[in-house]
Amino acid sequence: MTGAYQREDLSIDQQLALSTAARRLREDFTGVFGTETIERFLHSSYEQFATKAAVANFLPLLAERFARQRLHALARVEGRSDSRPIVLFLCVHNAGRSQMALGFFAHLAGEHAVAWSGGSEFAVEINPAAVAVMAERGIDISSEFPKPWTEEIVRAADVVVTMGCGDACPVFPGKRYLDWEIDDPNGKSLDQVRPIRDEIEHRVRALLGDLGVPVPGPASAASASPPRG
Repeated sequence: MTGAYQREDLSIDQQLALSTAARRLREDFTGVFGTETIERFLHSSYEQFATKAAVANFLPLLAERFARQRLHALARVEGRSDSRPIVLFLCVHNAGRSQMALGFFAHLAGEHAVAWSGGSEFAVEINPAAVAVMAERGIDISSEFPKPWTEEIVRAADVVVTMGCGDACPVFPGKRYLDWEIDDPNGKSLDQVRPIRDEIEHRVRALLGDLGVPVPGPASAASASPPRG
């Protein structure tokens, strides 16, 4: 294996964790992809996070989650999955705007559509302010993690929504693109991030309506207010 790490350089625990991850992925994609493809995606995903992860023990889990997403994307590209609409939200760090959009989309769409997110220069962790303001709406994005995008993920998406990544955003001919001009929440207070969150929710609801996905009504004024005390 070439790149940022060699498999033999991994600790015993990391090797065992990756072996377990590979087994779970093989079980999930039985009859869809072979062992070689699954392990290639798992280890290339590991390599993408290896230079940024703050806690090395989490690397196998991040790699497994990202590899699973990439394999689902590849299955879609190759016509081996269902036809639910897929939306990809892209920003610079994949730590604020795109994560909030992903959170709203998944919460509102349920099983009717699929959403992914990524960043051109993905960060180490999710913006805590974004996590906090989404929690005020009853949506937990604390378990999400910044990630890059890959070719198969972009190719699998029906709609690509860009938010501030400019020329770094991938462009594929024939793909539907939407550019949302939304402020970056990085470095902003909770009071400053709440209007960004609300704008994202409004746009996500409109997009779901455009895709023909049924969504529940907007939150009441009481439930939308930040907690007191």
